[in-house]
Formats: sequence, structure tokens, C-alpha cells
Amino acid sequence: MNDLKDKVILITGGGSGIGRATALAFADYGAKIMISDINRAGGEETLRLLRGADVSFIPADVTQSGEVAALISQTVAAYGRLDCAVNN
Repeated sequence: MNDLKDKVILITGGGSGIGRATALAFADYGAKIMISDINRAGGEETLRLLRGADVSFIPADVTQSGEVAALISQTVAAYGRLDCAVNN
């Protein structure tokens, strides 16, 4: 599945469980990943697990529309675009 190579993917809830597993899998396929989670420690742990991949972490509460808008803006600023969002 090389069609994720260099795609920019935002994953909310990436600090644990399904979100973390998704980030790990997508990184294996070469995606550039922005992880977000309300749990800073969990997000930073996922970031540590993905060491060497093109990955970033931004803490955000997706129940707050302003934080979601900022998250999207920061993802585009960091990677130049957003190809896919996994709202977990």
C-alpha cells in the first residue's frame, strides 16, 4: 500500500488505542502524520514510538471548534497541505 507515501494525514485521538495503531500503520506506509489528542502524555508517547517517521503532535480538544480550526491550520502550516483526516 504505497499510495500513502508522502500523504499528509491528521489523526485525532492518536494518543492511544485505535488512533495510535492507525498512526503506526500509516507511518509504515510512508505517510506524514499529524497526531492530535487531548491527552498530551499519550500523544507524546505515540510520537516517541514513531521516532524516525515524519510525524508531529499537537494537543487539542476536538470538542472545541476553535482548537479544531487551529489544528487544521497548524497541520497545513507544518506540511503544506492536508490530504486526509482520521477523526478517531
